[in-house]
Amino acid sequence: MMLPSSTVWPVLTPLLAVGPTLASSTQPGEPKLEWGPCDASVITDPLLDCGFLSVPLDYHDPAAGNARIAVARANATGEKRGTVFYNPGGPDISGLGVLNDNDAKNSLLSVTGGVYDIVSWDPRGVGTLTIPGEVYCFDSVEEYNAFYDGTIELTGIEETGNFTDPADIKTLLSQAPIMQKKYLQLQQKCLSAPSGKFLRYMGTAAAVRDMVSMANILDGPDAPVNYIGISYGSLIGSWFVNMFPERVGRVLIDGIIDPATYATQETSTVWNAEQYESADDVYKGMVTGCALTGPQNCAAASEGDGPLEVDAKFQALITAAHDATRKNASVPLTSAAIRQTLNDALFVPTNWSNFINDFYPQAVAIVEAESGQSLSKRSDSAKLRRDSRAHGLVRRQDEPDETRSYTFEAVLCGDSVDIDPHVNMTDVFEAVIKGSQTVSHMFNSLWPSLTCSFWPVRSVERYQGPFNKALANKILIASSKYDPVTPLSGAQELAGLLGDDAALVLLNGFGHTSDAEPSECLNAIYVAYMVNGTLPANNTVCEADDVEVYPGVTTKDIVDNLPSSDV
Repeated sequence: MMLPSSTVWPVLTPLLAVGPTLASSTQPGEPKLEWGPCDASVITDPLLDCGFLSVPLDYHDPAAGNARIAVARANATGEKRGTVFYNPGGPDISGLGVLNDNDAKNSLLSVTGGVYDIVSWDPRGVGTLTIPGEVYCFDSVEEYNAFYDGTIELTGIEETGNFTDPADIKTLLSQAPIMQKKYLQLQQKCLSAPSGKFLRYMGTAAAVRDMVSMANILDGPDAPVNYIGISYGSLIGSWFVNMFPERVGRVLIDGIIDPATYATQETSTVWNAEQYESADDVYKGMVTGCALTGPQNCAAASEGDGPLEVDAKFQALITAAHDATRKNASVPLTSAAIRQTLNDALFVPTNWSNFINDFYPQAVAIVEAESGQSLSKRSDSAKLRRDSRAHGLVRRQDEPDETRSYTFEAVLCGDSVDIDPHVNMTDVFEAVIKGSQTVSHMFNSLWPSLTCSFWPVRSVERYQGPFNKALANKILIASSKYDPVTPLSGAQELAGLLGDDAALVLLNGFGHTSDAEPSECLNAIYVAYMVNGTLPANNTVCEADDVEVYPGVTTKDIVDNLPSSDV
């Protein structure tokens, strides 16, 4: 897409410890680049350079004023060829914060052969240095909790099995008018908050244009743009290559959100089912590894247990917590909290062993106390900690560190299709129920979820396709075969749309993005592509390294023994 001739040119200035005021409008002219010291409240790595990028709030309306984008750079370790831009996902994750992590920085420099500067940024709506910054609709934790008191926004959704119990269905649907009223009230709170006037200037199209503006300054207005993006960062990548196909350089995206579905369907009714498509398979992987390692190394396993026996124990735990919550809504550990905790654990398989050995005995002790049921003969009461707060097994309203950020909604709902006035909360909840019955029995009911039908604004620019443009250079698409939140189907869909302009590479393993498990095979492919432009054969499958996920159990062992039946 060509920018209008009236577009304000971006300018990059030093990122110093400055107050949160919006940068004044810059005059059109030759771009200017200066790097300077970093704000020590955000960046502590002395080897990083920092700056501010001044760009139009609306690239098609210079009169709207300017945004200020906080940028950080890790310098190439070899002879520099150019810049690789990096987004770590979210969309509410700080690029500055990730680049400030030494392991992440070194990994990026390694996978790009050390011949590129790595530049990351806090997109609009992220952090305190970029303006517009973090989106808050409530002034305090107390205000947020009081607003949602007694609703599923704080408690989550209680259900068992695959959401077929008529009582559970009735209970959820009875919340529909309550939640619809709350979300309509939330619209006004978000619009009247300090960030409200900036909501329409956030979104993925803005992030793409901001990145291209940085590339124009750093590498030149005609230079190929190189990019690595994971999870939500894959959406920036898929939009970029189709918005600016002539500028595509080396682009590696991993953990793919299906851009076509996202751009064309009502997010409120499809988000959970789309994202949790493979989540139950990843959960099966976790309990399979537990069964294979046995009771000596996994607290949820008994002698002779297979994967389904371990799963049955977790189902019993969830059911007991569900029944206790129905009797007393103030119990310390609900079935919704257990599901959420299990889902969070799926992202990194190398943490599964420690997670189950820590979580399962404690959860059993807490739920036994609140329900009066005996759930495990293996529990050693002397080792069980009954204070769930010490290990984060708490409900959403229990003392969060800060008031809730709405950047996630501001970006993803800002990108969403136009609001359909005919969609109401009953429709949204019926989609949750259907997805729990047909897609993910374990996790489709996780709440809160995206309710874009009730978000007050859409972004001033949204890219809604096509997603099959002919690209200046071929790109690399990566995915884990079993990803709990960005399923393989999204990567396959995008690769199919781009045809010969993309190659798809898979990790035959588990976790969110292909980086969730180590793989020398994948790493070699990434380096060959980023350094030399060499692509693997389409649909290349890499195995995870021979690293134990549980004692004596590797990823290959788990894949080979994964049960075919549902959990």
